[in-house]
Amino acid sequence: MEVVQHRWRLRWSFKNATIVVTLFNLIASLFLLYSFFSSSSSSKPSSVEMYIKEAEEIRRAMLPVELIKRVKEIRKEAYGEPDPVQQKDAKQTAAVDLISRLNNYRSYSDSGSVKVLEEWRKRKMERARQRELGKNGTTI
Repeated sequence: MEVVQHRWRLRWSFKNATIVVTLFNLIASLFLLYSFFSSSSSSKPSSVEMYIKEAEEIRRAMLPVELIKRVKEIRKEAYGEPDPVQQKDAKQTAAVDLISRLNNYRSYSDSGSVKVLEEWRKRKMERARQRELGKNGTTI
């Protein structure tokens, strides 16, 4: 009796058990692959696929397509370039406004304020030169 048990242990070693489990997994995976590919190749869609298609159609129907188009148009208008006619009109009105401001300035300014303005400009240019020289590291 002991001899039979000893042979039984030798037959069912870990190596043999591993081989049996591996063969079982291989057969199961082949069966699953076969069932997966055979169901996908059928011409009749399954109930799950029908539910998915129906859900996608409902989602597409709920999208506010007209609203999205209008928002895109508004963004184009807001960030896009204005028409050339409008651009010319804007430039023309800006030029007329600038000319009128200059004429008003000349009429109100006297020689004293012009001299003060020129001195201020000279000081400002001198400060800008000093800053530029300081940035370059060539201070005098």
